[in-house]
Amino acid sequence: MIDFLKKYEVWIFLILAPISSAIFVYISSLGYFSESLYNHGRFFLLLAILVGLVKVTRGNKGLVEMLKPMLNWKVSPTWYLFCALFACSLAVLFLIAKGLFLEGDYNAFLEVNTGILTFKRFFVILIWAFVGEVVWVSYSVRQLSKLTNPFLASQIVGFFWGLWWVPLMYFGIGVIHDVPTWPLLIHMMGAAGMCAIVYGKTKSGICVLLLQFGLNSTGLLLPVSPRTGGVDTYTAFAVLYFLTMLVFMYFMNPVKEFQVKESYTA
Repeated sequence: MIDFLKKYEVWIFLILAPISSAIFVYISSLGYFSESLYNHGRFFLLLAILVGLVKVTRGNKGLVEMLKPMLNWKVSPTWYLFCALFACSLAVLFLIAKGLFLEGDYNAFLEVNTGILTFKRFFVILIWAFVGEVVWVSYSVRQLSKLTNPFLASQIVGFFWGLWWVPLMYFGIGVIHDVPTWPLLIHMMGAAGMCAIVYGKTKSGICVLLLQFGLNSTGLLLPVSPRTGGVDTYTAFAVLYFLTMLVFMYFMNPVKEFQVKESYTA
């Protein structure tokens, strides 16, 4: 049994992730969980599943190696700046173009909701981004990149990452009901691809964390999320983010960086 878990470890986790999300969200929809437990529990359940699986297959050494990228902070300040501003800058350009195209006014849709990003929400988004970085990038993308190229690995992870979010839309908890599944999957595949690029170039989980924090915060600050900008705007931005990722992946292909031997062993 242990040999089976070791051999298919990453695939087992990727399959368990959306299944566990569906079960957790369904139970929550029945009213058994408080709002706070629901908001945080689905993330920490995901992390707990991964920790338990890696602990069984590779012990404490595997857990240490899984978290190792979070200790790499010696990265060029340019990367920190890029990760912090990438999503927001792309969203601003997108909203300016939307305003010019639909209203003839470049700032027609450029509304910044600074009041929503309180310290508490800031901290929560940071924790969620941390869990996402460890689970989807430090573990999943790195592991799958041992089996295939980083681009394909990131897209597989992004697909399962999107599936993990699908139950929230199906049960309508925390998101609006009429968001199509395919924009969500495109959005997460774009996010996973950008994370793979940043990690490949920096080997820093902190940079990936900052990149995802910036993306999540952008959805709150600017009207590009389903709730603030509507489904059509969210869909267009998701496609733009994905296409931009493809451009970066082409010109900054992280294949060579991922081929460099890491101490994280399977």
